[in-house]
Amino acid sequence: MTTFRLRKPSALPGFGLTLGITVAYLSLVVLIPLAATFLKTATLDWSHFVRAVWSPRVIASYRLTFTAALGGALINAVFGFLLAWVLVRYRFPFKRVIDALVDLPFALPTSVAGISLAAVYAGNGWIGQFLQPLGLKIAFTPLGVLVALTFIGLPFVVRTVQPVLEDFEREQEEAAACLGASRWLTFRRVVLPAVLPALLTGFALAFARALGEYGSVIFIAGNVPMKSEITSLLIITKLEQYDYAGATALAVMMLCVSFVMLLLINSLQWYLQRRTSRGVTAGSAPSAVVGATVAGGAQ
Repeated sequence: MTTFRLRKPSALPGFGLTLGITVAYLSLVVLIPLAATFLKTATLDWSHFVRAVWSPRVIASYRLTFTAALGGALINAVFGFLLAWVLVRYRFPFKRVIDALVDLPFALPTSVAGISLAAVYAGNGWIGQFLQPLGLKIAFTPLGVLVALTFIGLPFVVRTVQPVLEDFEREQEEAAACLGASRWLTFRRVVLPAVLPALLTGFALAFARALGEYGSVIFIAGNVPMKSEITSLLIITKLEQYDYAGATALAVMMLCVSFVMLLLINSLQWYLQRRTSRGVTAGSAPSAVVGATVAGGAQ
């Protein structure tokens, strides 16, 4: 007689209890607040909803918020990877100090970061006084928003990529060099595929963090409507005007667009991880995988 099990036996006891606690915690912290946001937005009729989320001022804030967040995440993906590479691969004086400074945007209050950036990049600031004669104004412009979002997103990329580089086997690079691969080919065909999933994770985290940033931006942006005003500031403005339904409508729009973009990034990351794992499984040893990738790149 055949018996059926509803679930596979687990080595860890208490699956039902821990699952219940996890679902309850997730519901209280994430699901219920998000559901309340959608329910509050549902009190608006369609015409008021469109007017709240699609006015010219709101569209300008969308454009600035998503463009600056995407630009800051891309900049951090490049320079965050370079910084992680230097911290892992090289020894130099004050390395630990620089490594600790990477986490400064995590610990620094966002308002302090915004005031500091505005003081540095203002027309009479340490850096701004040299840039303004060249016609480059950063503080109180959309460029200042990009600088602030780049500043707060850098640690996400560095701390995500750094452990992967530390665990990466240097023997694979040596095997590629022995097979005649150049440094660029070795990096492109051996190092980058191993690091790319972590790099995409850091990019997604930096992008998501930048979308919701408020404190560090308002001090350096200037907050000029249709020019340097972000969506988070509009939400706060509507809350101060007791327009809770309008504020939640903007929040729902930001939530939906952010969810779609992060879903696409995570899908790409999953595809790259699956492709990398297939490549490792297909080879009998790391040297075989390196040989196949280098040969494919040489062709």
